[in-house]
Amino acid sequence: MSYKCAEYKITGKKALAENIYSFTVYCPDAAELAKCGQFVHILAPGHTLRRPISICGIDRNKGTIRFVFIVKGHGTDAISRLNEGDMLDMIAPLGNGFSVQNAIEGKRVIVVGGGIGVPPMLETARNCKNVTAVLGFRSYGNIILTDEFRSICENVIVCTDDGSVGEKEIVTAPLTRELEKGDVGAVFACGPMRMLQAVAQTAKRYGVFCEISLEERMGCGVGACVGCVARISREGSEKLLRVCKDGPVFNGEEVLF
Repeated sequence: MSYKCAEYKITGKKALAENIYSFTVYCPDAAELAKCGQFVHILAPGHTLRRPISICGIDRNKGTIRFVFIVKGHGTDAISRLNEGDMLDMIAPLGNGFSVQNAIEGKRVIVVGGGIGVPPMLETARNCKNVTAVLGFRSYGNIILTDEFRSICENVIVCTDDGSVGEKEIVTAPLTRELEKGDVGAVFACGPMRMLQAVAQTAKRYGVFCEISLEERMGCGVGACVGCVARISREGSEKLLRVCKDGPVFNGEEVLF
């Protein structure tokens, strides 16, 4: 796993919704290495432990990485208070990303995102062809990035828990309808654990390759502290693998929920 650790300049900041921010960081050395599904590990000002945040966008020509996060505690709040021109202490890129190269040529790809699991699916969609995006949010006020998905995807389906926008249903409902149409070569997903379990089970039922990105609390982010393990079934036995180094992306059929 190759990564860089340095202070990088914030070149863009935008509020996408209440307590949800998009940051763009100039980091050409890290951007050159980055792949969809990986994450960055950020040192919040005034804090000791870093915060892992999924990569939302990679622009190698501009030398930038973009990430989108929600303010959930003191650390992410401190990060959100940084502005353009400030320096950001960041390790990137970390982890293993989505195996977009395994998408079958000529078949559709479905990316599924739930809540703050939506951002990493944007860069994943950019790296695939003939993509349908299924995006789930709690309500209208939580919706992010849908216009950007529409600019690169063949089809975008939005679901909300309260029905304020799109369909009032969980993401597995439209996912099932899309799988029933056939011609799907891969499903890639990120979001809450219960959603990922349902997505993995649905893809398995239709015999479609599926990868999911797990979220766990992390200490070091590079596999040293073993503080972010997941139960994985591999090679006929149960293993405890590190989400930060062995993941965060795993084959959906391997994860023991």
